[in-house]
Amino acid sequence: MGRLAGKVAIVTGATSGMGRAIAESFAKEGAAVVAGGRDAERGQSVAAKIAAEGGRCRFVASDVGTLDGNRALVDAAVADFGGVDTLVMSAGELGLGSVTDVPVETWHRTLATNLHAVFYLCRLAIPEMKKRGGGSIVVNGSIAAYKGFPNHAAYCASKGALVPLVKQIARDHGPAIRVNLMCPGPVDTPLIWDSARAFDDPAQAVHAAAQGTVQKRLGLPKDVASLALFLATDESSWMTGAAIPIDGGALC
Repeated sequence: MGRLAGKVAIVTGATSGMGRAIAESFAKEGAAVVAGGRDAERGQSVAAKIAAEGGRCRFVASDVGTLDGNRALVDAAVADFGGVDTLVMSAGELGLGSVTDVPVETWHRTLATNLHAVFYLCRLAIPEMKKRGGGSIVVNGSIAAYKGFPNHAAYCASKGALVPLVKQIARDHGPAIRVNLMCPGPVDTPLIWDSARAFDDPAQAVHAAAQGTVQKRLGLPKDVASLALFLATDESSWMTGAAIPIDGGALC
């Protein structure tokens, strides 16, 4: 049956990295998945892979930095699968630059993708989730909520704001809706290599990030997908409003 049998999940940022691993993991555990992302070719590849393995997935090309982009995801979940039980918000934007040199447009786009998108999707999906008795929301944040990284002003600001936002959503919409925040450390995805461009020696920066963890390695997308799955199921039924580092000990 699977740990998410009968559930409908919306997963944003599902075309690569952690979001893709989460979408595939949820489908294997029985969820019908609406996978969101900007890249249609990669998104169709995710949907095809899930279907080939016996799962159910609808890809929706969407920009989660807009209200309409999120509405398209919710509308697809309701139309194709009957409603919404779970949200996983894993879309991310880096927005490299310090406060003195990051382009203003980049600042706004980063906050739109990393922060405003959480507001938009929760605003639209929570009423649908309550129609089905409630559900679980998982937000993919970062340890950047707790520490600064060189030339990541917009990224750190947007991830830091998620900590109180998640707690506030939990207060307003519990007990029917649970919401928790994952805070990954350095994970081996395309995003970390893009992030490393903020350093003089990108390869050395990634190596140093791995060695800076207690576990002496980068995380894998499946590591984060395992936590997302736990938070989406009733196994975590007494958890809400939590901000959970999953970082190999990087914050130790």
